[in-house]
Amino acid sequence: MDTLQQTYRIKLDLIPIDYVRSFHDDVNWKNRLIGILGQKGVGKSTMLLQHIKLYDKVEESLYVQADDFYFAGHRIYDLALEFFQQGGKRLYIDEIHKYKGWTTEIKMIYDQLPLLQVVYSGSSILDLKRGGKADLSRRTIEYTMPVLSFREYLNISQGWNLKPSSLEDILVGKVDFPYGNHRPLKYYQEYLQYGCYPYFTEEDFPIKLRQSIIATVEDDIPRYAEMTVSAAVKLKKLMYMIAQSVPYKPNYSTLARDLDISRNTLPDYIDYLEKSGLFNALRENIAGDGLLQKVEKLFLDNSNIIHALGLDKADEGTIRETMFLTWMKRKYSVYSSKISDFEIKDMTFEVGGRKKKGKQLKDADKGYIVKDNIEYAAGKNIPIWMFGFIY
Repeated sequence: MDTLQQTYRIKLDLIPIDYVRSFHDDVNWKNRLIGILGQKGVGKSTMLLQHIKLYDKVEESLYVQADDFYFAGHRIYDLALEFFQQGGKRLYIDEIHKYKGWTTEIKMIYDQLPLLQVVYSGSSILDLKRGGKADLSRRTIEYTMPVLSFREYLNISQGWNLKPSSLEDILVGKVDFPYGNHRPLKYYQEYLQYGCYPYFTEEDFPIKLRQSIIATVEDDIPRYAEMTVSAAVKLKKLMYMIAQSVPYKPNYSTLARDLDISRNTLPDYIDYLEKSGLFNALRENIAGDGLLQKVEKLFLDNSNIIHALGLDKADEGTIRETMFLTWMKRKYSVYSSKISDFEIKDMTFEVGGRKKKGKQLKDADKGYIVKDNIEYAAGKNIPIWMFGFIY
């Protein structure tokens, strides 16, 4: 355990605390068992180390990565027991989905070491309760960390401290943006290219993002789903086919034929891609079971992924709808609209360019036109970038 302690202290010393994502405050850090889920690269590891550095006693906490070589010959439970016996109170386990059968040992820690708090994270938005035979649903509280909002990107890149806005304020054009010498559209175009992930300041960002996408499809999902090599190849082909055609309206019969897989298996594959954080599914507002069969469209999760995959043919309309869905699903249930693009609560949203007229909204009780390339709201016309302040 000495090696793990040394690695932990080195990481802690190097972690910056000049900016902490507001998602940190959404987590109830008092819970005994906490799960932090999210895409690769959204900042989960950074947030865990920042929390320790800002709020914990360093000697009473331990941060480890579940894919560390140490665990080739040791169990997580044995580490937790030894750490607790030495006075440890909080154990942070990163990349936990890479440790086979982890749920069983986490359950043992929870049941047998009630004075030890455990916080775990997983690099993919997967159903981590399927990591083993033990059911943690009654024990753990899980949170999903989103990509950076436009507001967060501005705060990091410009050193600002802009506050989030409620949907009600956004719909009347009230957002905390410093107009004057600063123009939102300039920053927004930057954000669409590379602003969704905290490591956008690093060199070769598109290459690193592409590598994360490949790792998710080739490693994380097949490991989670216990796929054969041939099945993993078909999953990658499926992702490529959908990505080339976003927004994609699934045709299960055609896809199953082209991939040479069972039509009953295909919804699981699409579900894996969605839960991994690579895609967003827009569904009909229909209650009950079988929602996977009611997918209206599939979008890539954000515009950074679109650019990283080299999908230059993706039009502006696709990018607009992609980002609106990504932001709004963080706070609301978003559904397809029968008369327009999106439905949220009792409101209808049509997403388009500056000249969009919103003819589809003539029958909507509460309809709004979400426009690109405008700076200010006017009546029912709301700039799309303002919705990037929703969190």
